[in-house]
Amino acid sequence: MIGVAVVGYGYWGPNLVRNFWEIPGARLVAVCDLRKDRLVAVQNRYPAVHVTDDFDELLRNPRIDAIAIATPVAAHFKLAMKTLMAGKHVLVEKPMAASSDEARRMLEEAARRRLVLAVDHTFVHTGAVRKMRDLVQDGLGDVYYYDSVRVNLGLFQRDVSVIWDLAVHDLSIMDYVLPERPVAVSATGMSHIAGEPANIAYLNLFFESKLIAHIHVNWLAPVKVRRTLVGGSSKMILYDDLEPSEKIKVYDRGVTLNDSGEKVYQMLVGYRTGDMYAPHIDVAEALEIELRQFVECVERNKTPTADGNAGLRVVKILEAASQSLAERGRLVELEHMRRIA
Repeated sequence: MIGVAVVGYGYWGPNLVRNFWEIPGARLVAVCDLRKDRLVAVQNRYPAVHVTDDFDELLRNPRIDAIAIATPVAAHFKLAMKTLMAGKHVLVEKPMAASSDEARRMLEEAARRRLVLAVDHTFVHTGAVRKMRDLVQDGLGDVYYYDSVRVNLGLFQRDVSVIWDLAVHDLSIMDYVLPERPVAVSATGMSHIAGEPANIAYLNLFFESKLIAHIHVNWLAPVKVRRTLVGGSSKMILYDDLEPSEKIKVYDRGVTLNDSGEKVYQMLVGYRTGDMYAPHIDVAEALEIELRQFVECVERNKTPTADGNAGLRVVKILEAASQSLAERGRLVELEHMRRIA
């Protein structure tokens, strides 16, 4: 049994606690939070679990092998580094850290101590995203574009912009699904509340091939939309996370170019309109799958799907996009993206 502690019982922490309590192979030892009312809620629901507001107490506890960190991003680096230096494995919420330098140092510390460092990119463990990856690898042909919209009314964050809050989901999905890594990013956006981070943003990501990606995130939309289009030379995918059943739809549609042998402007464009089908999707809870994998990786010294490298790649894009946003959309190169891929 792998002894686990969860730090942070706010928005996402209760989901981590519930799953660690239920999954085989894990023993939920303790929950840590600075707010007494949250610790009381843990005690009421899980009376066998120890509660504390002292993080260092977790580090000294020999029954704890791994710590899951579900705190605001500003605290990720400090808590994760102390955990790793105490010889314990880490699962950290997304984004992994507040900067690529912090993320890189976490990655190096975990590698040096041969500890598991996993990032909670929950969406890559959903049946829909895993199916999308399979289709991209075998069925779409050459991938032309990735276009995503993730908008809703609120919830405004005071410590991070909408890019770090919402776009992180799409960037983690894109990193998992697409066959290439982006080499440059451009971002534009705006804050409509004085003194607060940007609440609407548009990201354009460029690759070495003709593949292009676009991500739209917004806290000021009247409706909630979670929709992604992936277009290829053979087929196209529509992924709608709000669909209750048919989250993935595959369209046998596209264009074909018939070269007449004469000049380019005489080339004929043919439109292909075929069938649409909705493949079967695994409906198991993504977080349960992720935490089961994390426990297995700790037991067997394996690498998780969303490891520290994946977390670092996402943070590098977030960092570059924030720089571009501050400079009104200037194209920012993503250095060494291929090296760490």
